[in-house]
This record gives sequence, structure tokens and C-alpha cells, in this order.
Amino acid sequence: MPSLPLTRAQPWLESPLRTLAGDIELAGLLQNVTGIDPARMRVLRRFTIVLMVEGQGYYQDARGTRLEVAPGDVMLVFPEIAHAYGPLAGQPWTQVYFVFSGPQFELWRTQGLLSPERPVWRLGAPDYWRQRLAEVIKAESSHRAGGALRAFGRFLQVLTDMLATDAEATGPARHEAWLEKSFRLLGDRGAAGWPAPQAVAREVGLNYENFRKRFAQLTGESPGRYQKRRRLDWACAAIYHGEQSLKQIADELGFCDVFHFSKAFKQEVGLTPSDYRRRVHGS
Repeated sequence: MPSLPLTRAQPWLESPLRTLAGDIELAGLLQNVTGIDPARMRVLRRFTIVLMVEGQGYYQDARGTRLEVAPGDVMLVFPEIAHAYGPLAGQPWTQVYFVFSGPQFELWRTQGLLSPERPVWRLGAPDYWRQRLAEVIKAESSHRAGGALRAFGRFLQVLTDMLATDAEATGPARHEAWLEKSFRLLGDRGAAGWPAPQAVAREVGLNYENFRKRFAQLTGESPGRYQKRRRLDWACAAIYHGEQSLKQIADELGFCDVFHFSKAFKQEVGLTPSDYRRRVHGS
């Protein structure tokens, strides 16, 4: 009968790293631990990410999610959601884990960046992400206030990069080259001004009605709505820099006058352009 793989635990933190924005409670590496029985799911009080470094395994939760996981996958465990994960029978298992909590992560959850709808991120390159996570805290053993803040900032950066990598690997832009080109054309103010959505449709080789429907299905908004948001983002930047009058900005955005520009700006931003200018300039 073959012997079972040796279990090994390697904690990376001696005590929690605490900041006003959030805490990193635990971190480390585990090898060949026993998986959680799906019939006896557990509930944690804090967020946890688990990076699979080696092995093949499973993830399940009380919401009905059942997924296979492989090296380079990250499992995101939410407070209050019962879950189970572990190795498939006969598989080795190496994981890196971080347990964390705090207002920054609750905000990300509220905004949908951290979502129970997507508890597994498909990243690939497990050794790369293992090294990135190790670098979060390896230089902060003293746990001074400045060190904790720097470590927390590095952790947020790694999480952001993980989310971006997962989005690029699974989002529609990866599989729909025309959509990525559409984003660029609709969102960029060229030498001739902002192109009409109809012109963008022709540029990506689609008739407008098909273009509009497919764009809305993949993004949740129409091409015109997307472009309007991007135009007003440009307006916000122009007002902040303060080099142009509101009339000049309205003209460059293609509005017939300042009144219509101001109305659209307030609908999107919640302030009139004049109020926004006073706010960002501190007057």
C-alpha cells in the first residue's frame, strides 16, 4: 500500500498585519492537507484566497457552485458562504492561502469586484503568482505601522492583477476581437472628433443593427451609451485640467450648446460642469 504524501505547513505570518483599510490575518503555504468534505462544508468569518500551486482538485459551495480546479486557479472564499475544497483522490496538493478582512474588501464586494458569482479565477502560471504572494509580506516581519501599510498595498495590487488576468482570460474581449476594437474606436477622440456608432460598426465589419445588439449583449449597454460615458469621462479630465472653457469642451464633445452638455453631464456625474469644476479645484 503506497504511503500518503507528507503534510507540511509553512506559515508566512507570525501575527496579523493590521491597517485602517483592512487586515491580513493569516498567510502561508500548505502541502497535502486533507480536503474539506462537501457533505460537511465549513463557514469562515473572513475572506480567503487559495492559490493552487500543485495538484487537481474541486471547489463547491452552498450556492450550488461545483468546479474543478487546477494549478494556477485561485479560489475566493466569502464570509458566511459555506464551502468545501480539496484534492481529488490520489492527487498531491500544494496551496498558498491568505485570510483577510476589512472595509476595502467589503467595498470591492459591494462594487462587484469580489463576487460570489465567480468564486474561482483562472490565472495560470502558478509559480509566478506564488512568488507574487510571497513578496507581499516577506519583507515585513517587524510588523511596524509603515510595513503593514506597504504589505497591504502590495496585497491589493496582487489582487487587482489577479482580477485583471482572470477578466482577460475569460471576458468577451478575448474572444471577440471586434469588440475590443469597438471599445477603442468608441472611446477615443480622434482628429476628426468622436466617431458615430454607425461608423464604428462599419469599421469592425458589422451592419449597425447586428453591431448594436451584439455589443449590448456582451457589455450590458448600447454602443451609444458606452460612448457617452467615455465622452463625459473625457470632459471630467478636461475640466480638471482647466485649460478650456465649458463652451470649448461642449463643442469638442459634439454638443449643440453648453446647456445640453451641462444636462448630460449632470445626468452622468451628478453635478453640473460648473459645480464639478468648483469641487475639483477646491473653490
